[in-house]
Amino acid sequence: MTASATPGTGGTPVWRIVAEREITTQVRRKSFRISAAVLVIGVIGLVVLSSLFGDKPSHYKVAVSDATASSVVDAASKALGASDDGSDIQVRSVSSDRAAESLVRDGKVDAALLVADDGYRLVGDREVDNDLAGVLTATVQKDALDRNAEAQQVDLSALQAGSAVTQDLLDPNAENAGARKALAFVMVLLFYATAVMFGITIAQSVVQEKESRIVEILAAAVPIRSLLWGKVVGNSILAFGQIALVAVTGLIALRLTDFDDLLSVAGGVVGWYVLFFVLGFVAMAGLWAIAGSLASRQEDLQSTTMPGNLLLFAPYMIAVTAGEGVKTVVSMLPITSAMLMPARLAEGGVPWWQLAVAVLSNLVAIVATVWIGARIYERTLMRTERRIGFREALSLDG
Repeated sequence: MTASATPGTGGTPVWRIVAEREITTQVRRKSFRISAAVLVIGVIGLVVLSSLFGDKPSHYKVAVSDATASSVVDAASKALGASDDGSDIQVRSVSSDRAAESLVRDGKVDAALLVADDGYRLVGDREVDNDLAGVLTATVQKDALDRNAEAQQVDLSALQAGSAVTQDLLDPNAENAGARKALAFVMVLLFYATAVMFGITIAQSVVQEKESRIVEILAAAVPIRSLLWGKVVGNSILAFGQIALVAVTGLIALRLTDFDDLLSVAGGVVGWYVLFFVLGFVAMAGLWAIAGSLASRQEDLQSTTMPGNLLLFAPYMIAVTAGEGVKTVVSMLPITSAMLMPARLAEGGVPWWQLAVAVLSNLVAIVATVWIGARIYERTLMRTERRIGFREALSLDG
């Protein structure tokens, strides 16, 4: 049975009418608008909070009671600011060690660098910031080495010849590794949340019509497969629209908060993310419709939707906990690749052939799930007396 046009609709396909009905019904619901607003606000909030509480320049205050210590702190400040992140150390000169310790105790400075018999004392209240302690220690050691070498008339540059070590990273994406991992996690979480939300919506829509017996009226005038295609297409459009809205909102938020490193990563991945979301959601949509057709009431959805939930939760756990080898294999499998492949693309270094395998496997999955889904949907939609098992549904006559 194929989708056909109904009389009086000007030749409009029935599935399209059903899809339009699904879209308008969902958009009118307050819960749908609230969930979309929550997602958008959540993305904006995540970007803003990352901007506010992410890596920021550190501004330290160090008390000194000696001109030598003051010069050491100045040199440490230059070393700390060499990374161009704006960090620095401000010198607070006082008349005595006791006065410096008092400033530390009162919380007016982060630490005090005081001259001792065998070098310096770095004084803190309960602790000294690791970065501050590290740069001060390294500067003190370098200063002492330079002075001792000069006193011994030693050519320090000759002694240090050949000791330079430069860091050379083979991964071309290593510079933005932190931003890429954050983006990958957000993509996995967003796909999981959106796919489950709209998947459950499809299943609930089907079982509501069964529970109220409206489906019996619809089936008398509309081909059952047209009902299936309409629900799948309508809810898929809603899901795609919401994902596109969130993606655009996220990119705008990144631009406004000057997250240029993350924006450069996200800009090249968003297109792939939307493509894989479309493929993965369409492949899953038929299964969600089956979950609704197997149920006879809302309470049955907890069991009939469990396979779909597990199919989405498994790649989510793999993305969070599994090693790179497992992620690589699973990211090329149907449906699960829709969640994992964009995350791998965000982290960088995905060969083109793995992308091709992932896209092809999802296309095959779409054909398979739509074919199986249509058969089961037709066999179970009109059976409203009780919940039907998946194996029983396959054995029913068409």
